[in-house]
Amino acid sequence: MMIDATGQAELIRVAHLLADAARPETLMHFRAPALVADDKGDGAFDPVTVADRAAEQAMRTVLARERPDDAILGEEYGHKPGTTGLTWVLDPIDGTRGYISGTPTWGVLISVADKTGPKYGIIDQPYISERFAGGFGQATVTGPQGTRDLACRSGRDLADATVLTTFPEVGSKAEGRAFHAVASQAKLTRYGMDCYGYALLAAGQVDLVIEAGLNAYDIQAPIAVITAAGGIVTDWQGGPVHNGGRALAAATPALHAAAMEILQDSLHG
Repeated sequence: MMIDATGQAELIRVAHLLADAARPETLMHFRAPALVADDKGDGAFDPVTVADRAAEQAMRTVLARERPDDAILGEEYGHKPGTTGLTWVLDPIDGTRGYISGTPTWGVLISVADKTGPKYGIIDQPYISERFAGGFGQATVTGPQGTRDLACRSGRDLADATVLTTFPEVGSKAEGRAFHAVASQAKLTRYGMDCYGYALLAAGQVDLVIEAGLNAYDIQAPIAVITAAGGIVTDWQGGPVHNGGRALAAATPALHAAAMEILQDSLHG
């Protein structure tokens, strides 16, 4: 879908309105002693809180006013059909486990996509007041140190790379072995970053993020931000990953190729 400059500016404006609406709903309950997490998991703890639901509802209220004909896909309230060919993909709190633990590594994920994938995305961290945004030729972070351009770092091979994932077990046993095969060849491995790991990749702080078992709302905003910052995000076979699954995000094509080869060798060797 071709979107002209006026349309792009309008989508950017609305995306930031959504982030502005979600921020107070998440901060109202963050580190609150009375916060309760319900478990929506099936066999594994998958928490959801009043903040998740309130933040998504706040964003849907904005969209009902500003973009009523667009579709919506949200983690908490599902799919609303639209007629424009555009879908707003919302994760009101990516990293609810971190949220209920008090760590500032969760975030609000917002993207607008057509059938080919995300066109613009935001990773917003309300507690730190950092907002990473990318798409339509822009890639910026605004936070305590002001506003600056995002750019993935270059010039590192795998032996010097920092790799992130959220859970040490990654996914299935086979997926976990594949991840650790890559991590064993990297300089540094860190865990538990949720969406903030993707933001750090776009900001030039780390080199690889490797995850599995993702949903569309987990990965679409990171795809937009990292791609705008010069990185690459695919599935573990090098194909599109905007519908979820196994994600490989890399700062450079060379690092991406090196990591993907190891992942494939481990899975199929």
